[in-house]
Amino acid sequence: MLSLDEIVGLLKASGEPTRLRLLALLAEGDLSVKDLTAILHQSQPRISRHLKLLYESGLVERLPEGAWVYYCLTRDKAKGDLISASLRHLDQQDAMILRDRDRLRQIKEANAQQATDYFKQNADRWDELRAMHVPESAVERAILEALGDQEISQLLDLGTGTGSILSLLADRCRDGLGLDSNRSMLAIARSRLDGPNRGHLHVQQGDLLDLATLDRKFDLITIHQVLHYLDDPSAALQEAGRVLLPGGRILVVDFAPHDHEFLRKDHAHRRLGFSQDAMRRWMQEAGFSVTLARDLGYEGHDPALAGEALTVSIWLAEKTDGLVAAKETD
Repeated sequence: MLSLDEIVGLLKASGEPTRLRLLALLAEGDLSVKDLTAILHQSQPRISRHLKLLYESGLVERLPEGAWVYYCLTRDKAKGDLISASLRHLDQQDAMILRDRDRLRQIKEANAQQATDYFKQNADRWDELRAMHVPESAVERAILEALGDQEISQLLDLGTGTGSILSLLADRCRDGLGLDSNRSMLAIARSRLDGPNRGHLHVQQGDLLDLATLDRKFDLITIHQVLHYLDDPSAALQEAGRVLLPGGRILVVDFAPHDHEFLRKDHAHRRLGFSQDAMRRWMQEAGFSVTLARDLGYEGHDPALAGEALTVSIWLAEKTDGLVAAKETD
C-alpha cells in the first residue's frame, strides 16, 4: 500500500508528457538512454534528466551496463500497479504514442537483426558443440522436472548468455534477472525476451564472481553451462551463496568429465567437465546440500559419435549454510 503523500509524489513525477511517454515505452521492455533518445528525438541530457526524476521517485530502475545504462519499470508491485492503471487509460491511437511505438518497433527490428547476424557468424562452432551432447530440448525437460512445481519468486540466472533459462522459466517465476559480462550476448537476450508476458524478465551486465551490487536476494539461482569457462568454479558457487535466501535452491547444468582438449582451444573452455565428487564438495563448502544429481547421456544415432559424446550433468541443491548434505537423489 502507498500513503497519500507517496501517491501524490508518484503522480507528480509521472505527470509530464515526456515522462509519461518514457513509462509507456519502458512498459514494452528494457531500453537504454540511447534507445530512448532516438525514439523521442530529444537530447540525451534532457532524456537523462527525465529518467533521473523517474528513478528518484521509484517508478523506474537502473540497470548499469559498462558505460551504458538501461532502464526498466519498477519491480515494486504497488508502484507498478499505479503505472499500469495510468497506461491503461492512455489513448493508444494518440499521434505521439503511435510515433513512439513505430520508432520502438524499428529499434527492436534492428536489435533482432543484430542478434541474427551474430548467430550466423558463430553458428558453426555452436553447432559443433551441440552435436556432441543430448539435445537442448531434453536438457530443458530435465531442468523443469528437477525444479518441479515449487514456486519461484526471485530468479537469478548467472552467465545468462542469450537468456535461454530466463525464457524457459518465464512462466514459473514472478521476477527474473539475468547477469552476463558479454554485451553482445545481452543484446541477443533482450531481443529474445522481448514480447508479451516478459515484462518481469530483465538482463544486465555483471560479474558472477562479484554480486555485491545486487540489491536483493533470490530463492532460485541457475548457472547453465557457465562453470567450465571459469578458472575457479567454486568461487562462483561461493558468491552465489551470498545472494541466495536460506532454503533457496541453486541449479547447475554443466558437463561431466571428458577429455576433449579441442574445447579449450576452440571454445575457450577452462575446465573439461566436473565430477560428482568435486561438485558435491564445492556445493557443501558453499553452504549447499545436494538434493539431485542427474546425468544426461548422448541420445544420437551415430555410433561413431557416441564414443566421443559429452554427458550433461544437472545438480540441484538447497542452501543449508554449511550443514552436511543429507540426501542425494539420482
